This record gives sequence, C-alpha cells and structure tokens, in this order.
Amino acid sequence: MFQCKTVWNKMAPLARASSTLCRQSGKREVLRHVRRPVLAHQALMSSGATGGGMENTLYVLLVGATCLGGGVFVYRTLSRDKARYDDRLSDISSRWSEQREQGPAQAEPQQGAAASDPPPASAMSPVEPALPEVPEHAPYLLIGGGTASFAAARSIRARDPGARVLIVTDEADLPYMRPPLSKELWFSDDPSVTETLRFKQWNGKERSIYFQPPSFYVSPRELQTVENGGVAVLMDRKVTHMDVRGSKVKLSDGTEISYDKCLIATGGVPRNLQVIERAGEEVKKRTTLFRKIEDFRALEKVSRELKSITIIGGGFLGSELACALGRRSADLGLEVVQMFPEKGNMGKVLPEYLSNWTTEKVKKEGVTVLTDAVVKNVSYKDGKVQIRMKDGRVVKTDHVVAAVGLEPNVELARSAGLEVDSDFGGYRVNAELQARANIWVAGDAACFYDIKLGRRRVEHHDHAVVSGRLAGENMTGADKPYWHQSMFWSDLGPDVGYEAIGIVDSNLPTVGVFTKATAKDTPRAVTELSGTGIRSESETEAVAGAVAGAVAGAAGAPAPPPQQKEDYGKGVIFYLRDKVVVGIVLWNVFNRMPIARKIIKDGEEHADLNEVAKLFNIHDD
Repeated sequence: MFQCKTVWNKMAPLARASSTLCRQSGKREVLRHVRRPVLAHQALMSSGATGGGMENTLYVLLVGATCLGGGVFVYRTLSRDKARYDDRLSDISSRWSEQREQGPAQAEPQQGAAASDPPPASAMSPVEPALPEVPEHAPYLLIGGGTASFAAARSIRARDPGARVLIVTDEADLPYMRPPLSKELWFSDDPSVTETLRFKQWNGKERSIYFQPPSFYVSPRELQTVENGGVAVLMDRKVTHMDVRGSKVKLSDGTEISYDKCLIATGGVPRNLQVIERAGEEVKKRTTLFRKIEDFRALEKVSRELKSITIIGGGFLGSELACALGRRSADLGLEVVQMFPEKGNMGKVLPEYLSNWTTEKVKKEGVTVLTDAVVKNVSYKDGKVQIRMKDGRVVKTDHVVAAVGLEPNVELARSAGLEVDSDFGGYRVNAELQARANIWVAGDAACFYDIKLGRRRVEHHDHAVVSGRLAGENMTGADKPYWHQSMFWSDLGPDVGYEAIGIVDSNLPTVGVFTKATAKDTPRAVTELSGTGIRSESETEAVAGAVAGAVAGAAGAPAPPPQQKEDYGKGVIFYLRDKVVVGIVLWNVFNRMPIARKIIKDGEEHADLNEVAKLFNIHDD
C-alpha cells in the first residue's frame, strides 16, 4: 500500500502538466475561430525536452503495476473478510444451538465472544411479557357472579359486540341459576348430581345448572388483548372497597381494577336467627343457611347421613326444601320437620284459606309441620340440637336449616358512598337502575323505583334476569326506565306450583277464582309444553299485546261461580290496593303471565273480577 502511494506522488506532476498542455492548445484554436481545431501532437509525458522515450515507457509500466497491485490487494482483502464472516456465523450458530439444548438458565456465553453479537434470525423473535392474572382495567366491571350479572353481560355484548366485560365473584363457580338448588336437583336419580349439577326437568329433559359452559368465557388474563372482546369471570375474589371518584375497586388480595362503567349485583346473604347465632359453635356447625351450590352439596350429604332435619321458615325456600326432603324421607328413613310462626305455609303471601290447603299438601309429602312456632332458644345437648318454642314445645333434631329470608348485600355502600334504602334495604337507585353516573345496581341488591307500584325491592329469579338485562342496556346508553313487572314462581313438587306478579301480600284484600284442575295443570305438564324448567324463560311478550283489549271483550258472558269446596285445583288470586289490582297469583295456571302483567300495567278498577279471571282461560278443559 505504501509503495503505490510513493509511485503516485512521483507521477502526479507529469499527469498534471500533460493535462494542462492539452487544455491550453484547445482553447487557443477556438479563440482563433478555427472551424475545426487541429489536434495537438501526442504530448510527451515528460517535463523535459522532447524525444525522451524512456520516461514514457517507465510511466506506462508504473501505472500498470499500480493497477495490478491494487487489484491483488482488493481480492486478498475481500477473501480474508469473507473467511472471517463465515467463521463468525458458524461460531454464533453453534453457540446458540448449545444454549437451546441446555436451556436459558444454563446457557453461558463462550469465552472471547462479544456481548453484542446478534443472535441468528430464528432466535430474534420478540418475547411477549407475561399478562397479569387480574386485568388492570375493565371497560365493563360487574360485581357479583349471579343471574343479574350474567344477564347484564349478555345484554352488554348484544348491544356492543366488541365489549370487554369482567365479572368478579367471591364464589368458586361460574354464573349459574339458583332455583334448581331447592327444586329439581333434589328429584334427580343421578347419585353424582352434587358433582355434575345436571338435573332432569319435570318433563324429563336434562340441563345444567350453569348458564354457559366454560368455553363461553375468556380468561381474565386475556380479556384486554383478545380479539372482539368477550366475557371473563374472576372467581374466588371479593371486592372490598369501591372508589367512586377514581372509578376503581380494590379486591380482597389488594389488587385494584379501574373501570369505565360498573354494575353492582352482589345479591344477598341468608338471614340467620339471633338465637342460633348466640347458641354456640356446636349449633352453628349443625346449621345450614341455604343459598349457594356448596350449601346444596352439604345439605344433600347431611340428608343421607343423619336421621332428622328441621327447617325453620315457611316461605318459598323453606316450603320447597320441606317438600323436596319429605319426598325422600321414606326411602332414607329421614324425619323432616318444618316450623314457622305463621298459621300456614306461605302465610305471608297466600290468603289464609289457600295457605292452609298448601300446609296440608306439604304434610302429605311426609313432613311434620309445626305452625304458630316462634323459636325462643336453641341449644346443643346429648348429641342433639334442641329447639325450644315460646309455647313450651321442644324439637330435638340432628341438623337445622334456617330459611328465614335474605339480607341484601350492601357492604360496598360505606366505601362507595351509595345510599341504602331504610325501608326495603338494598342500594337506592332510580327507575333506570342507576346509583351514580357510571354505576348501576340490579337483582336482589337493588331498591328501585317502579313507575307503576312505587319503590320496591324484589328477590326472585325473573327480576334478576330482567333488571340485569335492563342495567346492561342502560350501561351501553339505552336510558330505559324499569317498567317490566317481573314474575316469580314456586313448585311444591312436580304436581303443584304457582306463578305470581306484582305485590302479593296476604295482608291485602284478595279475590280468588278457582276451578277444577286437569292433568295438564301441573308444573310437570307445563315444562313438557315449554321445554324449560325456568318458566320465566318461556314467557312471550307478544301474548300481552294479543290481550290488550280482552278485558273489555270479556264483560259479556257471565262467569261460572267459584267453587265452594276446598279443592283449589287451579285458579287466580287478585291482590287489591284501593280497589286496583296490584298483584296476581296464578295457582296451577301457567303461561298466562303476560295477561297478568297487562292488567297490573293498566292499573284500572274492575267491577267484577270474575270477568277478569276469564281472561286466563281457567274454565277451559
């Protein structure tokens, strides 16, 4: 390289002199206006006198040697670089192969290898960071994993197909329906029903207690990234604090989740008797507060292992459990006792004559029914739970089921600053089920304003479905008021059942119209027609429109007189307030709820309720 530079330094003056001479000759010819410049003689590459041929030859040789030397130098340099490049690639490939075989924890860089050496292309794919188990943000956050939450999630997704919905529940189960826990599950022939939670409806068709299988939901870990959104359920987590201003909640493990819109559907917790709470641990261990799947499993196991069970409570749940356990009492050698302070089963809902008839029906199922029974104290003695009543009667039993009502779960009211209704309990919301600008409440925990019947709180499956669905719609901008009159139902086994709507309070004046029942007037028969065990699912609002003018048209023919004997096969009971129908019970009359809803919605006085009863076709065979 240095030799070439020396040669060039010597030859540069000759090259510059030759070039200058050629340019000057050309310019002089042009300035003389010569039409065609005369070509100059070949310049001699010499600074001396002309005629020195040896210097010209030497110049040619030197230039040729220089070019030849430069070419050799370039070739050798490129060859060596290519060899080094191939060696480096081979070294890197072998090193990364060893790391893959040993694992990332055991792989070490080879001695002499640069830390900045790039890995091969196959190893340079980006490593995605692990997603958190609990998403930091949920556009739609639903607190509670019951019927209302699931109905809201389904409604949100229907109106906003790309919505990302997170349900947080303190239970270990996906959203499920509660009615079968006290009804159909007890009549299953499957010995593993407590594990499968599948049951046969009265019509023999089988279904699961869960609303949807696990494949319906997305993982909470993937909720923020999954395409087209979805519904995720975060189980075994409880919301303990709610920051309304900051739009975020804190979970029991300290995790925080922010939200855009939130639904509180925390439901309720079973109410207990104070005498049981004060009785000590031995009594508490032998007491079931029936509400969840785990309660069903525990009571089902107890019914097979123990000899006696006493149910305290004569309402919906207590009467249903009494009939369910009474049905299996003969086969298991189980004694079933039901006690309550009313004069008959469902005494707070049904008129006295029908309550007494219902009590006799429960007794026929194998249940010992104790009416006017007010519990004074409970104790544990000689391996038995002793229940002493105010009138001196004593019941000794192995296990107690307290079915005395539900307390709305309003634990978040304090931290969230939400209002709790002092009369009915539950979060106080407006007709749109809204407690704050971006907070809604649905289900058992909502004390809502009914635009027809005033402020209310309802604890039934259909209300949870309807209020949850409406809350979900309003969370997506619908702004609809709660006008729907939800229904509820109860089955005392497969042969007797009723559906009710509105305010059904036995303290109100009632008018009942009854007739003889037929084989099709049972819960078993209605499920055979509708194909569902959840009768509110079979309702069709179109029926209500078809009977819009039916009340006026029914006034022509006289109604058959109500039966006088105590055979309440099927019928309609009207509940009145200021001569206006505010509640209706359909006794063994099914699929007529839209008609009852229309009557309550109209809010009119009726001179003859026998005429109104004809709308339900109770006299048809």
